[in-house]
Amino acid sequence: MDVQPAGQIGLCRPFRIPRWTAGPAGLGAFYSRRDDPQASRAAARRARVSTQQWMLLAGGALLIFWMLGAYNRLVTLRNAIIAAWTQFDEALQRRAAALEPLVAGLRDRLPAEQATLDALQSAQVQLHAAAEAMRARPALAARATAMAAAESALSSASMRLLALLEQQPAPAGDAGLAPHLAALQDAASRLDFGRQLFNEAVRAYNDAVQQFPTRLLSPLFGFVAAATL
Repeated sequence: MDVQPAGQIGLCRPFRIPRWTAGPAGLGAFYSRRDDPQASRAAARRARVSTQQWMLLAGGALLIFWMLGAYNRLVTLRNAIIAAWTQFDEALQRRAAALEPLVAGLRDRLPAEQATLDALQSAQVQLHAAAEAMRARPALAARATAMAAAESALSSASMRLLALLEQQPAPAGDAGLAPHLAALQDAASRLDFGRQLFNEAVRAYNDAVQQFPTRLLSPLFGFVAAATL
């Protein structure tokens, strides 16, 4: 029988009992922790709380992204109203530039129609004031309503003047007034087109403001319904 040399006996490592099994008390503590129902329930509660927190964070992130998207969409639609008003305002200025010399020239040629010319000039002054207010906030319903009323009054006065000139062709055929009449008619066509664009932009904006759930967000950021011309 072979005998292991004495020098190799020291290479064997002694077996050590794990600390949690060292003695009856440690072994009992291990099994008590493993089988403790209260500890298991506490761990389950912590897992549920963590899941709920993640769900709340995800829901909050989705809400923020939706709010940003809805806000940017309303801003874009409101800017479309401003752009449409700018085009309409240019036509207003063209008409004003044509009306002023036309009315001044007709006062000498139509002395019996001073009341008609005065009404036209007064309507132009009121429209100028309404347009000045409108330029600051074109999407404000109250100012658009006032602008529409002033525009209606001026359009009626202009139609009366054109009807009067049709009955009296001499002033209309005057070489000094003909360019102003042509500019007035061109401005009227531009106003019709600009009004249509403005009203379409207002309707698109109002639809977005009143849609659910965007209408819950609109008052928070000052988005209110606009008015057509």
